[in-house]
Amino acid sequence: MSDSSITLTSSDSEEEIPRIRFIRDRNDVFQTFDEQEFKDRFRFSKLTIMELLNLFGNQIEPATFRNKSISSKDQLLITLRFLATGSFQQVIGDHINIHKSTVSRIVRRVIKCIASLKPRYIKMPDNDTLTSTKQRFFAIGGLPRVLGAIDCTHIKIQSPGGHNAELFRNRKGYFSINVQIVCDARLNIMNIIARWPGSTHDSTIFNDSPLCADLENGQYANSFLLGDSGYPCRTYLLTPFLRPSTPAEVAYNFAHCATRNVVERCFGILKRRFPCLSLGLRNLIPTTLNIIVACAVLHNIGLNDDMFEFPDVDDNAEDIHEQPENRLRNENTVVRDQIVLTVFNNN
Repeated sequence: MSDSSITLTSSDSEEEIPRIRFIRDRNDVFQTFDEQEFKDRFRFSKLTIMELLNLFGNQIEPATFRNKSISSKDQLLITLRFLATGSFQQVIGDHINIHKSTVSRIVRRVIKCIASLKPRYIKMPDNDTLTSTKQRFFAIGGLPRVLGAIDCTHIKIQSPGGHNAELFRNRKGYFSINVQIVCDARLNIMNIIARWPGSTHDSTIFNDSPLCADLENGQYANSFLLGDSGYPCRTYLLTPFLRPSTPAEVAYNFAHCATRNVVERCFGILKRRFPCLSLGLRNLIPTTLNIIVACAVLHNIGLNDDMFEFPDVDDNAEDIHEQPENRLRNENTVVRDQIVLTVFNNN
């Protein structure tokens, strides 16, 4: 009886001991790393970080700095470190001495702010830039009037669960988001669609996109995109010949492949600069979609970074290309045939 009383008393005393809150000192990475070490870890120069803070820093700045609140600069660096490593949030937290739950909240908040910059940094060429865009593409392979190169890439995710989880399983057998991107000759992303599950065909994504509607309505008249054989040939979307039968068609295919290769390089650089996109994302679907768009925005910003150097990438970044569906037809080959006749027939 007395032993039981002693046990209860001991248990009660243990429960009454309060948990001590411990706030760890945080590393000042701006002072810890030099410019190159900083860029290796966060993918951007210190100057670019300050420019980003000027764009949305006030939106994530803490209301008070009591109890060592995390500044907007540290929040941005935490998010960039997550994008640059694709590591677990606890590992990211250990790097700057904060809890993983805090990292999760910060990443969601900052990623949403970066993704909101999409209209400013991701846009199709206007009348002032359209001519120069076409000239840069022409310089690659001799194809005239090219507006952009289009393709899709799969971003690996964990199974979202639920009744529709299998919709996200792609033809390669893993769960993914199928992301459509249009880029120019300088690898600048001009259009991105990041909301379709991995099982969706490339042509379905394009047909449902606002860009397709704009092209159908003649917004970019006398211009066209370059796509692979997963798309149908149209007056505004040129594809390669599946079975070229003349030297002119072979020459056209060679020029088409060389020119459209920019979008493959864009995928490779995007995933090398932000390995979270190649290693896979373990976030909820809404956050995952924002991360993909945010990485595209940061990619375009990084192109203007004076210190940016393209990483070594394989030109064939996408090893397995989308195969044409049986139901696809070459709906309109007039433009393609005309280009073969006028540009490549004499080569």
